Amino acid sequence: MIKRISTFYFLLIAIPAFAQLGGEATYQFLNLVSSPRQAALGGKIITNFDYDVTEALYNPASINHDMHNQLAVNYSSYLGGVSYGTAAYAYTWDRHIQTFHFGVTYVNYGSFDGYDLDGNSTGAFNGNETAISAGYNYYIAGTDFYVGVNAKLITSALEQYNSFGGALDFGVMYINMDLDFHAALTVRNVGTQFSTYAGQHEPLPLEVNFGMSQTLENVPIRWHLTLENLQKWPIGVSNPARATTDLEGNQTQEKVSFFNKGLRHLILGAELFPGRGFNVRLGYNFRRAEELRIVDQRNFSGLSVGVGIKLNKLRFSYTHARYTSASNTSFFGLQIDLDGR
Repeated sequence: MIKRISTFYFLLIAIPAFAQLGGEATYQFLNLVSSPRQAALGGKIITNFDYDVTEALYNPASINHDMHNQLAVNYSSYLGGVSYGTAAYAYTWDRHIQTFHFGVTYVNYGSFDGYDLDGNSTGAFNGNETAISAGYNYYIAGTDFYVGVNAKLITSALEQYNSFGGALDFGVMYINMDLDFHAALTVRNVGTQFSTYAGQHEPLPLEVNFGMSQTLENVPIRWHLTLENLQKWPIGVSNPARATTDLEGNQTQEKVSFFNKGLRHLILGAELFPGRGFNVRLGYNFRRAEELRIVDQRNFSGLSVGVGIKLNKLRFSYTHARYTSASNTSFFGLQIDLDGR
């Protein structure tokens, strides 16, 4: 069974036609971080296996019994006036059937003033996108492996153009209880458009991520390491704004080294007191830091910090993520234990 599952995942990773990044595929909102906790740890953390019901939006293999009857809602005031949020809920039918998970991701791009080619006003318009998902996790008996899948329906309305699509997320997680060590692999957004914006099919933003995490034995810290966008190498390209010009007017483009290209796949995070009622979370996203840094100026792009507080049935989360000197984001989250545990 394990051999078959491993073969299936490696076949998915090897599909070159889906090696997409930002600007190369539609429905890019599908790869936004799903919760304040994930954002605080640098983004795209896929190895948490606990109460955090929103985690399953990114990795369906993380669905577990501790998520039973947990309801979470999250909101972020994103860049450029864009706002988006997520919601998630899980229910355990019984120990044999395991746990079902349901989620929503919504993005509102705001209102825009429209004009025709002659500069005449055509009125205001807006844009928004939504993904509704249902997920299921299966424990492979006699092993340390969990596998899961999310099925998503996607709608997008941008001015007068509309699109409808569907996608699947696959996840596998290895958990060593003795070492409190987790490793996970996700293959996200394997799907297609059922209807297009203007008659032309566009690829979905497929993304392959691998992550590891572990709680230190004598220190209340859980470290996280994620390698993102493994479906494409390299993801680092030259930034035209960083080109240099000599005294003779010759221009030299920025050179991205092999080491720098590899580093842009890396995300690091740490959670202090992960099992307590109060948590402190730190993260660093190397790709965001490198792509948004300003030459000869320290602006701490890529850094994120967050906190989590548990009060009876409620868990509050907040994250501040640094993007540029001119723009940062805040992420708010609330999780409610409907069982009152």
